[in-house]
Amino acid sequence: MKKSFFSSKCIVCFIVLALGASVLLQAQTRDFLYGDMLPDAPELSERGPHTVGVRTMDLVNPDQVDILNSKGGKDAMYDRPLTVEVWYPAEATSEMKASITYEEVMGTRGDSLRPLIPFTFRGRAGRDAAPKVSEGAFPLIIVSHGYVGSRYLMTYLTENMASKGYVVVAIDHTDSTFKDANAFQSTLLNRAKDIRFVLNEMERLGKSDSKDMLSGKINADNTAIVGYSMGGYGVLNVAGAGYSDGLVQFFKGMTEGSTAIQALAASNAEYQEQSDPRIKAVVAFAPWGMERGVWDAEGLKGLKTPTFFIAGSQDDISGYEKGIKAIYEGAVNADRYLLTYKDARHNVAPNPPPAEALAPGLHIDEYYRYADATWDQRKINNVNQHFVTAFIDSHLKGKDTSKYLDIPKDSNAQDWPGFKPRSSTGMELLHVAPTE
Repeated sequence: MKKSFFSSKCIVCFIVLALGASVLLQAQTRDFLYGDMLPDAPELSERGPHTVGVRTMDLVNPDQVDILNSKGGKDAMYDRPLTVEVWYPAEATSEMKASITYEEVMGTRGDSLRPLIPFTFRGRAGRDAAPKVSEGAFPLIIVSHGYVGSRYLMTYLTENMASKGYVVVAIDHTDSTFKDANAFQSTLLNRAKDIRFVLNEMERLGKSDSKDMLSGKINADNTAIVGYSMGGYGVLNVAGAGYSDGLVQFFKGMTEGSTAIQALAASNAEYQEQSDPRIKAVVAFAPWGMERGVWDAEGLKGLKTPTFFIAGSQDDISGYEKGIKAIYEGAVNADRYLLTYKDARHNVAPNPPPAEALAPGLHIDEYYRYADATWDQRKINNVNQHFVTAFIDSHLKGKDTSKYLDIPKDSNAQDWPGFKPRSSTGMELLHVAPTE
């Protein structure tokens, strides 16, 4: 009888080597944190030179419309609480541990909706670390999550941008988080108002006489605002895209006659005077509302701040051709880009799904709150880091990143600048200059 091609010893050696490689891969996977670079990550997704600090702050916006308790067209008032997470360049000391565990939940509100399931995930930042003192004030980035979501939904991006020399502030929008989701009219009214309030607060805290730990470290006159889904709805309004009169009427119908959202409408003369020169750039991930009549042509003309849109071509929440792409095409007075992940749906912004979302028996939405049906979320995260860096650096730091942003249409036949060979397929990047 002929001997087998593989001897028994060879088979044993092969198994041992395979097991060893598997153990090594598992160890590497355990050390792979949200936002770390995959082998094919584009150039600008790499973290910057700064060690990152992080802190939690509780803010209060006084004397706001309490739309959930307003009745009969008469607005009740309250002091609106907001929790924010702040990432910033920090001093690297021998005592500092640049590692953190974020505490998050899956589910929605936990009562009549889906049970709240606590989970944790790790990041690369030092809790309450001392801000970097060897440099002056850093540009500001404000991040607004979707409905529902939280300030921890995009840590792959917030940590990354802080490491590149930005103070990054992510908001927990009251009535709109996993923990406290409430009636939608609160999100409709408060999203843009929250963003503007946080910008004002960061400017105040960053002043040299504020006595806050970030005193002198925030340059609010050099700000970018970033929003996902309902966050996109909010940042576009803050940047000048006034809401339609149709939304005002819809809002009145769902709130027993409140006209509170009129203050954010394009037809309101006072809104037209709210142009904010501190805001130099906008990033809108899958902004919601166009298919629902939130904007019309006149409202979109008010957007004049450079804007980078990011979308999935199969977005089934915000819509694509008549949704996100229609906003991009209608914002004729803005220098604007549209990055499209072909065949992706709505989740073009969040962290990857946590391990707990893979547990059997959970509602599928716990997984699909983060995951995309087609794309690897880690790949999306890396590409987002790359393009958000290129875009914001160009407007807030004056860097020439045009080689990464000016990509010819139908260019998938060649590798995009900054991308590894064969890794830039499945995407489209459009750019249109303003008409005025």
